[in-house]
Amino acid sequence: MKRGFYTIMAAQFFSSLADNALFVAAVVLLRTEGHPEWQRAALVPMFALFYVVLAPFVGAFADARPKGQVMFISNAIKVAGCLLMLFGMHPLAAYAIVGLGAAAYSPAKYGILTELLPASMLVKANGWIEGLTIASIILGVLLGGQLVGPALSAHLLGFDFPAITTGIDTPPEAAIMLLVFVYMVAAWFNTRIPLTGAVQTPMPANKLLLLADFWSCNTRLWRDKLGQISLATTTLFWGVSGNLRYIVLAWSAAALGYSTTEASRLVGVVAIGTAVGAVLAIRMKLEQAPRLMPLGIAMGVLVIGMNFIDTVWVAAPFLIVLGALGGFLVVPMNALLQHRGHNLMGAGRSIAVQNFNEQTCILLLGAFYAASTGMLGLSAFAAITIFGVVVAGVMWLIKRWHAHNCRAYPAEIERLLVIARNDNAHG
Repeated sequence: MKRGFYTIMAAQFFSSLADNALFVAAVVLLRTEGHPEWQRAALVPMFALFYVVLAPFVGAFADARPKGQVMFISNAIKVAGCLLMLFGMHPLAAYAIVGLGAAAYSPAKYGILTELLPASMLVKANGWIEGLTIASIILGVLLGGQLVGPALSAHLLGFDFPAITTGIDTPPEAAIMLLVFVYMVAAWFNTRIPLTGAVQTPMPANKLLLLADFWSCNTRLWRDKLGQISLATTTLFWGVSGNLRYIVLAWSAAALGYSTTEASRLVGVVAIGTAVGAVLAIRMKLEQAPRLMPLGIAMGVLVIGMNFIDTVWVAAPFLIVLGALGGFLVVPMNALLQHRGHNLMGAGRSIAVQNFNEQTCILLLGAFYAASTGMLGLSAFAAITIFGVVVAGVMWLIKRWHAHNCRAYPAEIERLLVIARNDNAHG
């Protein structure tokens, strides 16, 4: 790997660490301020909001300037969202601003991989990036749980700046203030990312033209016989995974009687499994990715199985296996999707299309869960059952879709697989 790749990994680690710790702190902040349960569930779709709304623009923005610079600006937006949360803005609105920073960050983070590395190293690079991201999720959720816990929060609240009154009086507020500095560390690493020499595509003077361009890119990727399968798979995976982060917190409280600090450890356990699966998937080749779709069906069945667990000694290994299946599935699919997108439209735009679809899935599923919790009183057990059925059922349909493509368009499928195989071998 080129040296710049490790700088990207460091920047991604600290930014993702803060993102995940902030999620736990925001959940506790809403509870501390007396907001209803549905608003805590709504944190997930609120984070996804700007991924969806600004998808036509962030990809073009990432392609228009050096991606290290884009990542720096994105982390600055995240810092602004944290400060607004501390200065009295409603936590949901402030968390959406942090999501705005994340929406701008993602096309640059993944797009720079295709600029820096050959196609033959994309699966390996994705494995390391996803593995490190999962590690940051584990540590971030654990960090957030500990920061709002009684032990660490007492020390944080006991620290005073000389002659300055901060107005930080609760454990989640102290946690958020500390996370501002973590984002700053990530921003420093962004300044060290080397220039790749890739040709940059200026944004048009009339930004509305980007809407037509984005729709064209989105349509092109959905019509590609391999792009559509990898896009459908990653969209479903991240849509469900994004919401499971909160559902595991709710399930841990209902099934095991866990506090937020204790439940955050189980979210980390799922992430450990995903990291293991991601690392194991490094040796997979681009053209082998479609063969892994049965793992998605198995993952959905295992999600339903959570309803029958009532002890942590069963829950921990079970959640590790669940996460490992997802990690092993998503890394090759992600690499194949990036490969097809880069060939069809360019790195930043293809990642923006991917983010739009995945975050739309997160937003819709999260909005459904929040509405069901607020209006219908849906329990964590019922939500888990629905999510499991959705995962298994939709993955089965995607598998059937790919089988139909192989029968109806054998020459086209073979041509695309040969391109992927050749790029993987000689890129």
